[in-house]
Amino acid sequence: MNSDGAVTGRSPGQERRRLTRVIKDSLRDVGAQLSRLNHEVGGRAKIRASDLECLGYIDREGPLSPTSLGRLTGQHPATLTGILDRLERDGWIVRERDPGDRRGVVVRVERGRGAEILRLYLVDSGMNTALDEILSSYAEPELGVIADFLHRTAAAGQAAAARLAGPR
Repeated sequence: MNSDGAVTGRSPGQERRRLTRVIKDSLRDVGAQLSRLNHEVGGRAKIRASDLECLGYIDREGPLSPTSLGRLTGQHPATLTGILDRLERDGWIVRERDPGDRRGVVVRVERGRGAEILRLYLVDSGMNTALDEILSSYAEPELGVIADFLHRTAAAGQAAAARLAGPR
């Protein structure tokens, strides 16, 4: 094996296939580990995994209408109503009239509550420090490649989920 982690004696095509497999396997592992982290954060915050996912979308994209949130998460409207009821009951979100359409409703994270979740992910878990250490080992152009890869991978995942969900 050389300094790039490549096994010597392989053709460029073989090495590319090996690296592609390693990346795909690593992405599955990342997904599993982040799912576990979500489980632990949800446990600490006393929030179900699906509720935590919705709360994350509301925090990043909100305020959102329940319909928009349903499109983002793929949740059935009845399931989403239960999630929003729990999040509101527990003080994580508020429902408000949509300023653009007074007949509609939007949900937003209750002021200050989003910081509680963020603290669990970034500070209490040590994830922020770990990411800073990992990212500090890459040059700026490499960070650009990584950012592009992750953005495009997330878009591909979104498209794949939409294909599986089919028309709604």
